[in-house]
Amino acid sequence: MRERQWKIGERLFNVSRDGLIMGVLNVTPDSFSDGGKFLAAEKAIEHGLKMVADGADIVDVGGESTRPGAEAIAADEELRRVIPVIEKLRTKIDVPISIDTSKTEVAFAAIQSGASIVNDVTGGRGDDGMLSVIAKTKSALI
Repeated sequence: MRERQWKIGERLFNVSRDGLIMGVLNVTPDSFSDGGKFLAAEKAIEHGLKMVADGADIVDVGGESTRPGAEAIAADEELRRVIPVIEKLRTKIDVPISIDTSKTEVAFAAIQSGASIVNDVTGGRGDDGMLSVIAKTKSALI
């Protein structure tokens, strides 16, 4: 059987046999899964560290809820929520960080801050510049 590998940043993952575990870190006040428990940056960072200690291969940071009926937020608010968390986590963990966003501006800033994967619910089709940013920064897209 041929090995399937996924390069994320400088790391190479063998995904032939096993999947990867993604820890989802919602830095939102209205998440349906955690009810806003990690809106404060320090709480979010603490939880991200715990997810890695518990075996997460990737930490996915999101600042805008995609639950049904959720209100859209401005890019500057999303940036305010996620960038401090990504910057601090990047200095404390060695697993890839993904940014859960459909906004090009947020994706680019997150990549500059240490994310290496863009988790875009629109598949890069929701914002005209998204695929270009992903290609130029050599980031992964899920």
